[in-house]
Amino acid sequence: MAATDNWDQNKEVIKVVVFQLAEKEYMLKVDVVESIERTLSITNVPLTPSYVKGVVNLRGVITPIIDLRARFELEMKPIDEDTRNIIVSCDEFKVGLIVDAATDVIDIPKDSIEPQPKVVGSVESEFIYGVARIDKRILVMLNLNKVLIPVKRVTTDEY
Repeated sequence: MAATDNWDQNKEVIKVVVFQLAEKEYMLKVDVVESIERTLSITNVPLTPSYVKGVVNLRGVITPIIDLRARFELEMKPIDEDTRNIIVSCDEFKVGLIVDAATDVIDIPKDSIEPQPKVVGSVESEFIYGVARIDKRILVMLNLNKVLIPVKRVTTDEY
């Protein structure tokens, strides 16, 4: 069921952060978002996957930074004044996601999120939880656990 301008206010809603990546709109539940930061000074870490840009010291916490364009194998774009780092928390693990822009925090009806389609364009479907149609917008909800699996595995290995 698609949401419209006059969706029933009594329906269960979830609050999401909407961000842009390669001219498409994505969303994450607001409860996993710790903060949204402007471009941060990143320290490179050798021998990491190409999408792991390095780490930052964010208020005393060393946080890995992932470039979502690189993670999704999209065409790279220079960092500009709209670029943001969305700091997320997943299973007690914090990571920063470099996105083109963070645009909205909105409420959407929970039942407007449809299961992931078989083909969703440029982002592999394994990274997608579902898709919502809100007014004339199509918002893709990321499956954060799938996006972060390689980073979580590297940071939790015993040495």
